[in-house]
Amino acid sequence: MKQDSDAVNVPAYFISNHEGFYGSIKSIIEDFVVTEIDINGKYVERAAATQTPGSACSDDKTCAKFKQNSRSLVSQDGDVSSEWGVDTPLPSLGSFDLDVILGQSVSEELEQFVLTLRDKNPAELELSLGSFTDKHQRASVHRAIRHRFPFLMTITIQPEIRVREDPDYRELSQLVKEDEAEDFFRFIDAKVQGSSYTFGPDDNKEHRTAVHHFLNRRFGKLVETKSFNDQGRTSISVRLRENRRPKKRTAEERKEEDIYTAFTLCKENLETLEAISYMAAALGILPSDFTYAGIKDKRAITYQSMVVKKISPQRLIEKTAIFEKKGMRLSQVRSVSEPLRLGRLQGNHFDLVVRNLRPHGATDTHSSGAEIHTRLGVLVKEAVENVKTKGFVNYYGPQRFGSGQSIQSDRVGLALLKEDMVSAVHLFFTPEEGDDPQSQAKRHFLQTGNAKEALALMPLSKPRERLMLRALNRYGSGPGGCVQAWLSLPHSMRVFYPHAYCSRVWNEAAAHRLQTMGHCVRQGDLVWMQTAGQNNTLDTAGTSTPQIHVVTEEEEQARVYTLQQVLLPMPGNTVKYPENTMGTWYKERLARDGLSDCRFRVSSLKLNLPGCYRPLLAVPHNLSNQLQRAAGVDGGGIQTAESNSLILTLNFDLDSSCYATICLREIMKCDL
Repeated sequence: MKQDSDAVNVPAYFISNHEGFYGSIKSIIEDFVVTEIDINGKYVERAAATQTPGSACSDDKTCAKFKQNSRSLVSQDGDVSSEWGVDTPLPSLGSFDLDVILGQSVSEELEQFVLTLRDKNPAELELSLGSFTDKHQRASVHRAIRHRFPFLMTITIQPEIRVREDPDYRELSQLVKEDEAEDFFRFIDAKVQGSSYTFGPDDNKEHRTAVHHFLNRRFGKLVETKSFNDQGRTSISVRLRENRRPKKRTAEERKEEDIYTAFTLCKENLETLEAISYMAAALGILPSDFTYAGIKDKRAITYQSMVVKKISPQRLIEKTAIFEKKGMRLSQVRSVSEPLRLGRLQGNHFDLVVRNLRPHGATDTHSSGAEIHTRLGVLVKEAVENVKTKGFVNYYGPQRFGSGQSIQSDRVGLALLKEDMVSAVHLFFTPEEGDDPQSQAKRHFLQTGNAKEALALMPLSKPRERLMLRALNRYGSGPGGCVQAWLSLPHSMRVFYPHAYCSRVWNEAAAHRLQTMGHCVRQGDLVWMQTAGQNNTLDTAGTSTPQIHVVTEEEEQARVYTLQQVLLPMPGNTVKYPENTMGTWYKERLARDGLSDCRFRVSSLKLNLPGCYRPLLAVPHNLSNQLQRAAGVDGGGIQTAESNSLILTLNFDLDSSCYATICLREIMKCDL
C-alpha cells in the first residue's frame, strides 16, 4: 500500500464495481518488465547479448492489431517569430553535469576557480582541467563549460584543456547586466541560424551607442545590431547574419555528423535520462545526442529503442562492458539514417507479477487455504474480464507526481505557474523523513541558506539538485537567484513540474466527470471527431490537428458516441473546455489555486504549456493472466510462509502515456 499522499493525486473512483483483492507488486525487479512497441506495432527486440554492427531484428512477428484510440492528442504550439525584437528560443544542450564529465574533484576545483574570479584580477588567472586524449570527450568538455559558465573561455593545448575568463565577457558585463552578458554569450555560442537576442530596455542613447560599438567591434562578422522601440522603451536586438558563411567542417567532421547508430537499451532500476547521462559521459558526447521515443519506468526492467548520433556501431559496442556495470545492456546495435522522435511509438507491453494475493476485508478464520484460493480465483476472473471490456479510468500514475515524496511535484509546479520562484525552490528542497545524504543536504540548505555547503553534502547521483545548488551559490537565493536556479535545469526538467500540476487537475476532473455525470456521453462533452478513412489517432508524424467535437443534445439522445471516445482537456493556453458543467468545474478548480488569470506561460523560465486532450478511459489490449501457487522455498529447500500464497501473472499492451499501475489498480481496487 502507498502513502496517503500518493492516493490524493489518484482519486479512488473506479469505472467497474467488482470487489478486487490485495497483492504486492515490484517485490523483485523481474516482477515488472516493460517492452516498447514501436510505431509499426512491433515489440522492441529483447536479445540478451550485443549484436554485431549492421545486424537487424531477426523477429518479424508483429503485435496483434494495436488500437490507438487512447493516445493523448497533444496541441501543437510551434510558432516562433524571427522578427527583430522577438527572441528565438535556443535549443537545450541537455543536462550537463560537470561532476560526470570532469570528475568530482576537478569540478569542485573549477567551482572554486569561478568564485576566485569575482575577487581578483582575472588577467593572470588560469586553471588546468587535465588531459583528455579522446577528441569527443574534449568537445564535450568545451561545450559543457561554455554552456555552464559562458564567461569562461577554454584553451586546448593538446591533450590538455585550460580555462580562463573571457576578456570580451568582462568588457560586456561592464556595459550590461551580468545575466544579460551570460545569456548573450550563450546565444553567440549556440549560433542558431536566424536566432536573435534582445537586451533589456535602455533609454540612454549614449550608452546604447557604446553597446552597439562593442558588439560590432568584437562580433561584427557574426551579428548585426539594431535599436527598436516597444511601447515607449528602446532596446537593442542582435541577430546572426543570414549571409554568414557557415563554418567549414573537415571531411571527418561531416562524416561524423551523418552517423546515426540505433540500439535497444535494456536498463534495470534506472531512469531513462539517468541512463543517457551515464552513456554520454562514457562516450564523450552530449546527452542531447541521444534520441528516444519515450521515458520508461525506473523501478522495472525496461526495453526501448534509442538512436545516438556521431557514434559508430563499433565504438558503441566497445563501451558495452562499462554500461553493464551501471545496469544497462545494449543489443541490436546497427546503423540507421535518422534520429528517433519523442512520441514515435504505439505504446508499451507489460509483463507483471503480483505476489501474495489475498481478499479484501477480514478472512474467515474457519476458511481453508483451498477455499481462499477458490475465492481469489473468482475475484481475479471477474476483475480481469471487467477491465478487458470496460477499460479503466485513464488517470496519471503516482510516479507523475513524485511517488512517496513529502512534497510532491504538482505543488512545485503550482508555485512555478504563480511565478513564486522562491517558494518553488523551497518546496523543491523539502527533505524526506530520515537522515539519508540527500535529505541532509536539503535540510542544511533550508536551515542555513548556504548553497555551497549543501552542494558538498548532496550525492553525485542527484544531478537536478546539484545543478540548482550551483546556481543558487552563484546568484544567491533571492527571487532572481531562484529564477537562475530553475534555468540551470534543462527545459524538459523545468516543464515537468507545471505538467505535474496540470496532471493532478486532470485526475480530479476525470473523477468528478464520472461521479457527477455518470457513464453516458452528455451534451457539451468533448469527443474526438473522426472522418471516413481517418486513422484512430494523430498521424505518425504528429502533424495532424485533432478534430475536437462538442456533443450536441441530439447526439446525446441518439447515443452516437461511447464513453471511450470522451476526452478531457489538460489545462493549457490552446485547449477548449467542455461546454457543460465540467467547463465550470475547470474554472472554479483553477481559481481555487489562484490561477483564474493564468496564461500557462512562465516567461522568465521560457515555459509554455499549450495543454492537450486525454481520453477519459483507456483499454488494455491483448490482456492475459495466469494464477498459480507460489513456489516458496528457501535455499535449503524448506517451504517458506509464502509457499501457500497465490501469484498472478498479467501480460498486456497499453497505448503510449497510459500507466500500467493504474490499470492494475482498477483490477485490484486498491492503491499500490
